[in-house]
Amino acid sequence: MLAYIIRRMLYAIPILIGVNLITFALFFVVNTPEDIARMQLGAKRVTPEAIEKWKGEHGYDKPLLYNAAANGTDKISDTIFFDKSVRLFVFDFGNADDGRSIGHEISTRMWPSLALALPTFLIGLLFNVTIALLMAFFRATYLDFWGVVLCVAMMSISGLFYIIGGQYLISKLWNLVPISGFSGGFDAFKFLALPVAVGVIGGVGSGARWYRSFFLEEMGKDYVRTARAKGLSENVVMFRHVLQNAMIPILTGVVVVIPTLFMGSLISESFFGIPGLGSYTIDAIQAQDFAIVRAMVFMGSVLYIAGLLLTDISYTLVDPRIRLE
Repeated sequence: MLAYIIRRMLYAIPILIGVNLITFALFFVVNTPEDIARMQLGAKRVTPEAIEKWKGEHGYDKPLLYNAAANGTDKISDTIFFDKSVRLFVFDFGNADDGRSIGHEISTRMWPSLALALPTFLIGLLFNVTIALLMAFFRATYLDFWGVVLCVAMMSISGLFYIIGGQYLISKLWNLVPISGFSGGFDAFKFLALPVAVGVIGGVGSGARWYRSFFLEEMGKDYVRTARAKGLSENVVMFRHVLQNAMIPILTGVVVVIPTLFMGSLISESFFGIPGLGSYTIDAIQAQDFAIVRAMVFMGSVLYIAGLLLTDISYTLVDPRIRLE
């Protein structure tokens, strides 16, 4: 087990380097360091001297990937890519282009993101699995048929419809909760109730159909027919056998999502005015702040790889037949 974990962690290094290279290339295809300086200086007419001064202060005065004027290893190390990307591997995110500490912003903003994402994830998982079990239990009935129809209809509706519709109906017409904003402590509930409800409802269509397919696949296997032949009730078959054996494919999606909860929801946080990592990333993209975008993409990659590793490990806990060699 330990050797497997170490090997997977070593595999992650070239993946993260590749992600950094692709992010770096895509960003600087669109922008040059001069464009970044002009945007950050915020003036319509910026002198070349001011641009060069800003580039020197923020480390954008070096070549992008290869420094032909340097000697030895400095040809690679004395570049923008090396200076701003290598330290990410020790989680030193540095400062944003506006001078603020990215690490401080991440440590501050991840809590509002978790406050939104964690209840949405847990309530949505319970809701989706329950609905999927009901549709599978009453398979080939009107409940199953109209449940699938409703799920397909909900999948076909854009998530923005649920957000805007919820804000208009719950906040503007009924005045039950604020339309947007955030507050710490117990006051956070009134700001999070609507986005959590919208997140759960918006994911029911795809989630319930996905889990239903797992349950139906398990119900057609030999061990289920054997359990029924022994006289076990349908409730026992569903909840003791089918649900337990369907946990492996369910874990594939669930465990991978858990680390990404720290990254927040890009759309929900922006529409509901929640100061989390999702809105932080959107603001950085709009401001073309390469330092923040690079840090957030790196964090997302690390968390996704960690999720895949946790998924493999969790398989051995759910199914003793699986062993990591």
